[in-house]
Amino acid sequence: MKKELKLSVVIPVFNEKDTVMEIIEKVRTQGIKKEIIIVDDGSRDGTRESLSKISTDDIKVVYHDKNYGKGRALRTGFAYASGDIVIVQDADLEYDPAEYPKLIEKIVEGKADVVYGTRFLGGPHRVFYFYHYLGNKIINFIANLILNTNLTDMMTCYKVFTQAALKKITLQADGFGIEAEITGEIFQKKLRVYEVPISYSGRTYQEGKKIKWKDFFVSLYWLLRVLTRKSPK
Repeated sequence: MKKELKLSVVIPVFNEKDTVMEIIEKVRTQGIKKEIIIVDDGSRDGTRESLSKISTDDIKVVYHDKNYGKGRALRTGFAYASGDIVIVQDADLEYDPAEYPKLIEKIVEGKADVVYGTRFLGGPHRVFYFYHYLGNKIINFIANLILNTNLTDMMTCYKVFTQAALKKITLQADGFGIEAEITGEIFQKKLRVYEVPISYSGRTYQEGKKIKWKDFFVSLYWLLRVLTRKSPK
């Protein structure tokens, strides 16, 4: 009888009091064996007070003493993840947990080590910010040129890993550079990567979007840093 795989959902959170409880409920209702690991990265808007009321066995909440950045929150969450498959879920409502089944499909089939949910291969998405779209295209082009691949969405939240694949990569970035560091690491380690089209309901800065143009240069820095990183002996 085939073993039922366990999914670890890692949710980094910073100042998301208006959406965090709703996204947690959306994740919980997915009919997949799972654990939920929430890392509050020093929220100051009432998010912590909401999270402190959670008392269920399938959810673990970890608190940072201050805001370090998404990368640090993910690294903390990954350290607690015990599932066979690990997926990143943002705490806003831009990404839909109902798409977990297709995101993990290639891993369950044994064909992939890592899966990216891409916003640029045909899924429905909210129309806004041209400059974000342009920034994504440019950083993807640079990554593909350097890594000799054809990835379409390096900056997507939806990155899914086997536990074994996650243990093979070295992560040090604290901020949004984690997206580029992960990408550089998985291709440097020659892991099997798939992309799956997803829907995307992007939000505006007024609605709480946090990534800025400066993060383009942060991402480029971490991409180049991975390429010059020496592998441990």
